Formats: sequence, structure tokens, C-alpha cells
Amino acid sequence: MEDSKLVVKPEASRLLAKISRFLSEEGIGAYLVGGFVRDMLLLRDTADIDIAVDADALETAGKAAAVLDGKCIPLDDENGVARVVLPGGKWQIDFATLQGDIENDLANRDFTIDAMAIGLETGLDIKNIIDPFNGREDLDRGLVRAVSDAVFKADAARLIRAVRIAAELGFDIDIHTEQLIKQDSKLIKNVAGERVREELLRLLEMPGAGQRLTYLDELGLLTALIPELEPGRGVDQPRVHVWDVFEHSIQTVSAVEFVLWESPLEYAGEEVLAVVPWSAELSRHFDREISHGSTGRSLLKLAALLHDIAKPQTKTMDDGRARFLGHQQEGAAIAAAVMERLRFSRREIKLVELLITYHLRPTQMSNEGIPTRRAIYRYFRDTGEAGIDLLFLCLADHLATRGHTLDLREWQAHAQMTAYVLEKRNEEANITEPPRLIDGNDIIKTFRLSPGPEIGELLEALREAQAAGEVTDRQGALDYVKNLLNNHKRTSRSRGEK
Repeated sequence: MEDSKLVVKPEASRLLAKISRFLSEEGIGAYLVGGFVRDMLLLRDTADIDIAVDADALETAGKAAAVLDGKCIPLDDENGVARVVLPGGKWQIDFATLQGDIENDLANRDFTIDAMAIGLETGLDIKNIIDPFNGREDLDRGLVRAVSDAVFKADAARLIRAVRIAAELGFDIDIHTEQLIKQDSKLIKNVAGERVREELLRLLEMPGAGQRLTYLDELGLLTALIPELEPGRGVDQPRVHVWDVFEHSIQTVSAVEFVLWESPLEYAGEEVLAVVPWSAELSRHFDREISHGSTGRSLLKLAALLHDIAKPQTKTMDDGRARFLGHQQEGAAIAAAVMERLRFSRREIKLVELLITYHLRPTQMSNEGIPTRRAIYRYFRDTGEAGIDLLFLCLADHLATRGHTLDLREWQAHAQMTAYVLEKRNEEANITEPPRLIDGNDIIKTFRLSPGPEIGELLEALREAQAAGEVTDRQGALDYVKNLLNNHKRTSRSRGEK
């Protein structure tokens, strides 16, 4: 890297100038630190600015928020850390109180590439960078290296953060830092769930998450984070499965990335991917935000990791064949508990619960050939928001079951069924959302019935008939309900005669 002015985009430059003027007027010394300095050197865009101040950071952040027309959020009262979020949510400025002088402050940071600083008043020039731990050299070498042997004991969230930063930058973790992570891996269970959730989601959002989950396991972090996965290690499955339950779960994440057209798969090439339905609309669907920091894409990968989590405790043997009856329902409950512990939102948990509960449903729907309109209606009725995601989870599960033994003809049939269901859903909205031809009041008045559960059952039966194309207008709807009621009366009389 040649000495020169650091490259900062105009919007960031204007914001830094405004912050610098405010701090100067307040008589507060300040340094740009951490990831912002690193990303400037790497010419990476960033909207997160970290500033260390020789004052009370909580008080400083409050004043800065007023000057910048932003919102101040205290993050750590004990250590003096607060965040200012600017209008629109794009820019986040974290203020932290200096721990001693700047050299001492940097010595308490996590990795050498984040332990660099530059005084706000000195100007954004490479020659002004304070770099006591040779972070610039590690940037050049593409290494994530701990500042000291105590970094993970000081803050165990750094254990998973090391893997996430290495993944984002395409760097390696140096050998000694790997040893420190393995040594301190068990400390991760003491980290607040919210912090683990954030790091885990950022890892899952990136392509190559399956490989990084394997790396987390090699470091001792994966089952320290989610101990419920450990019982699956070594649990054999029926012969169609190439891997045990634990490895199959990780392989399913890699397979999800493959069917979402993100990453290659070791045992499946272009011929396998070519039949997987894909479109800009599907890409947008998986990119949709579910909650703060999570998307349909990242939560589908999480569901893939957890989808068979209950197999060990539900395993039975029947004539020498392993069976896992009820593992979907039990697995959904276990996954919900895991996600609650990691402080996922209710909506995130609900989506993953649906994915795990119904992850066998697409296969069951096509057991008798091309799904009927009625079957497609019932599928999307039951699976709700997870309906599209489930189709791709099922494809990934298929790949991660058979691995290198994949039967191409069988795979093509599965992919074609998926494409057919998606096509019918897109082409014929009345399959999944039939128009309302009559309502409960119409049934009550026309057939002189009393309000009750029976009305809802009649309406649901009518919606199924509409989805199947058997009813298309109001009169047909009334006739259909009349036939249902007459059939019910005949059945009741027949039972009474018996």
C-alpha cells in the first residue's frame, strides 16, 4: 500500500467533517478506530463509523445525536459505548470512551486489523495511522490475528466474530489465533444471545456458509453455540443417506446455497443446477427482510442446519431399518428453543418452525405424481409464508441425502415438480387465494344455521373446491355448500339407523 490520502466517499467525508467540527468545538479529542480504518485501507464501502473519545462517550453521543439529527442508543453503560443512528438508518456512529491513551485502547481491541486508529484532527492520510500491532501488514497478508492471548477471555463474542470477519474479507485466521479459539471455544455460551444472533446471521447471509459451519465445528464453536446438534454426530440413517445426521445437516446448508444459485456444490454440477427453477422474483423473495438483520435466505440456511435436530431422540429400528417418526414436530420445538435462547424475533422463530415442521411435505405432496390443484391449495394454506422456501429446502434435503450417489433422473423429476408448483402458484392466484364468493353470513342466512365452527369448516371446504376449479361463481358456491349439508344429513341419518 503506497502512502497517500485515504480514499473516502464524499458523503462519508462530509459526515466526518461535521463530526470533527462538533468534537473540536466541545474540546474533545477523538480517533477513528477499528473497522472504519481497516475498510478505508481496503477501499471497502462501510456505513459504520467507530470513534474513540477522551470524554464520556454516552454524553458525547447524546450531544452528537442532536447535532446530526440522529437517535442516540446506549450500548454499554459500564464500558461507555453508545450508538448514533442517522435518519434513514444508513449511517451508524459508535462512540466509545478511550481506555487510557490511544495505544492502551488499541491494545484492548480484538484483532490487529481492527487495532488501528487515526486522529480526527490529523487528516485522513495513511502516514497518520497509529498501528502499534502491525495491522497493515496483516491486511496485506490477508490474516485475522488476535492482538493478545487474552482477547477471547475479555469478550467471548470475538470467537465467532473472528470467523465472520475472515469470511467477509476472504482472509484466513492465523494459526496461533485458531489455537486460542479452540482453547476458549466453550466461553461462547456465556455471550448474550443477541450478539451471537447477529454474528450467526451475518455468517449465514454470505455464500459459503456451509463450509464455514464446518470450520466453526473444527474450532469447537458450532456445538458450543448449539449443543442440541451434538447428539446427531455419528447417528446413522437409512442406506439412501450418504452422511450421518450431523454431517447431513451441514451438507443441507451447502445444498441450500447451491439451489439458491449462490455457491457450487462438490458433488453436483451444471446439469443438476440447470433444472432448478430460478428467477429475479425468486431471488427477491429470498432476499426479503424477515426481521432486523435476517432475510429469507439466512433463515432458510438456519432451518437447513436445524431441520433434523430431533432425529437422534426419535430414532427407532424397524426390521433393521432406521425410522425417525415425529422428528419434524419435535425438531421444530427444539429449534424454537434454540432461537429463543439466541433472542430471535417471534416472526423469525415462526418461519423456521414452519420450515422444519413441513420439510417433508413437498415430497409427500408429489408421491402420487403431479400435485392436484387441491393439493397445491392445501400445501400453501398450511405452510403460509414458508411455502416457497420449503420447496427449496426439500430440494436441498434431497441433494444432501444422496450426495455423490444422486440419481439424475429422480432429481430432475423432483425439480420439475417444484417448478410446476411454483408455476401454478404464479399463474393461477385462485389456487392459493381463491376469491370470496360468499361469506359466513350468507351461509347462516341462506341455510338458517347458527354461528359456530361448522360455518368455518364449510367455508374452508368451499375454498378447496374453488382451488380445484370445481366452483367458479356465487351460485355454484351456494350449491356446493347445500350439497355438503345434505351429505352431512344423510351421513348422520345413516349412522343413526346403525
